[in-house]
Amino acid sequence: MDLTLLIALGGLAVLVLVLVLFVLSRIKVAGPNQAFIVTGRQGREVTSAAGITSRDASGQKVVMGASVFVLPVVQKLHTLDLSSRRIPVGIRGAVSKQGVKCDLEGVAIVKVGGTEDSVRAAAQRFLNQQEGIDTFTSEVLAGALRSIVGRLTIEEIIRDRAAFASAVAEEAESSLTGQGLVLDTFQLQDIQAEGSYLADLGRPEAARVLKEASIAEARARQAAEQEQLLADEAIAVAKRQLALRQAEITAETDAATARAAAAGPLAQAAQDQAILAEQEKVAVRTASLTERQLDTQVRRPADAQRYKVEQEAEARKNAAILTAEAQRQATIAGAQAAAEQARLSGEGERARRSALAEAEAVEGAKRGEAEKLRRQAVADAVEREGTAEAAAILARGQAEAEALDARSEAFAKYGEAAVLEMLVKVLPEVVQAAAAPLAGVDKMTVISADGAGALGRSVAANVAQGLQLSGDLTGVDVAALLRRFAADGGGATRVPITTDGDAPPRP
Repeated sequence: MDLTLLIALGGLAVLVLVLVLFVLSRIKVAGPNQAFIVTGRQGREVTSAAGITSRDASGQKVVMGASVFVLPVVQKLHTLDLSSRRIPVGIRGAVSKQGVKCDLEGVAIVKVGGTEDSVRAAAQRFLNQQEGIDTFTSEVLAGALRSIVGRLTIEEIIRDRAAFASAVAEEAESSLTGQGLVLDTFQLQDIQAEGSYLADLGRPEAARVLKEASIAEARARQAAEQEQLLADEAIAVAKRQLALRQAEITAETDAATARAAAAGPLAQAAQDQAILAEQEKVAVRTASLTERQLDTQVRRPADAQRYKVEQEAEARKNAAILTAEAQRQATIAGAQAAAEQARLSGEGERARRSALAEAEAVEGAKRGEAEKLRRQAVADAVEREGTAEAAAILARGQAEAEALDARSEAFAKYGEAAVLEMLVKVLPEVVQAAAAPLAGVDKMTVISADGAGALGRSVAANVAQGLQLSGDLTGVDVAALLRRFAADGGGATRVPITTDGDAPPRP
């Protein structure tokens, strides 16, 4: 390829590249807080009511947040900042509605409006002096602020700052809008009145607040003290319940220890008691057997013999009576016959009376003999019954004597263990008798530093006095006996029991 052609192609490519770069350099993109004003074209002609002809601002192109191509030479690009501006505003010596001089300080947030008309108006006035927006806005707001202060009192300004700020914004809105500016917000930061007006204005409220605070503090302190007293009372109640519970646990522990210490002697005593009970049962059964043997071998034969004798005597008595009656009837018949014969012969009446007397004498003799035989039979039967009853009583007495001998031997053998077993049995009855006077009390008030625990100690003292009294009367030191058994783990002689439940023979 020819060198000249290559150079021409290279120069054409460079030219195209330069042209593209130039075109790209004329394309401008506006930022979110920027507004482009492209000038170079003429606006439309407008004629006012007075007949004056002029051109409007339609020849100025406003671009916000977009790109624009600026023709070289014939157009020019201008940039206007749309960012918000924080502008402090302050006035000195403003006179309020009551004639009180005051100083106010506030802050305003101002920006260029977001419409094309606002941008054109702001660009027309502030494009080359954008820093002048702050001065202009501050002066406009100061005038509006002074105007609003003159229509309000200090109390109204302080009481409703939002309404005051809104009124200031409304007052300055027309002036700012005409310049293409928008007031976003205005805040009154401080107000100072001449002299001590503000301090005097707040003194009644401060006094009222101080009074209410003092009352609230006193009520809070009172409530705290009441809560503290309730807490102390609850703690005291809890301590008392804890002490009572500890005393109950101690008493239960002591009782369990005592039961454990006495378990051995009590078990031995229980075994001895079981042995005595079995021996007593054997004695009772022996006495019952003996009584049944006596009843079978003696009492019933005696009753049968007595019944036999009574029947025989009754039979003999009846036979004698019948015989006497027959003899009396025969004698009467003979006497009547003799009397009839005597009457007939002249001596009948005397002979009849003599025969009747003889017959009565014979009958009385027979009756006496029969009664004698009956009483003799009854006496024999009673004698045999008495003999049988005496034999039964003798056998029962011998059985009871043997049972008492066995119990005496057991008491002599096991000594204090048996006495301890009897004491353990009667101790609940002693405690019940000591507590019986308190059981009948419907309502009781305990006046004691020890509280309700004094009742239990009173019952225990009654039991101790009863044991002491029984020891004084019987000569047996019951308390020492119980302490000795508790100290040496029972102290009684342990007697092993065989599998048949019998104790081994004594040495």
